[in-house]
Amino acid sequence: MSYVVLVAWLVQAAAGAVLLTGWLRHGRVYPRIVLTHVAISVIAVACWITYVLTDRVLWGWVAFGLLNIGNALGDTMLLRRTRRLGGSHLSTINAYKLAVRSIFKRRLPVRVGFHAIFAGVVYFSSLAICLVDTFG
Repeated sequence: MSYVVLVAWLVQAAAGAVLLTGWLRHGRVYPRIVLTHVAISVIAVACWITYVLTDRVLWGWVAFGLLNIGNALGDTMLLRRTRRLGGSHLSTINAYKLAVRSIFKRRLPVRVGFHAIFAGVVYFSSLAICLVDTFG
């Protein structure tokens, strides 16, 4: 099952690479948050690959811990973008609600929405694998 989750990680990484390439093509300057998000995510994927190859659950937990940080940075970027759509007055919960509505109403690009939603798939499947491997 860890191999299936690895595929999910790689799909998510590919989606992130597509987003990053789009930024490069438009000549955008990268804020530190984007570069940090990318760097942490690359290290997390490497740790998950190490977990799959060695079957040492510690690597899975390290990858999952890094995933938490990477997702928090990704959420920060998504909420900033969402607040630009709906106003800076939004609370965090309302900004998340608007983000989800914006994704499903296609106010955000499909690739952004996919990357945001699929992050949850990677997150919860990684958590489940680590828990089962640790306690099961």
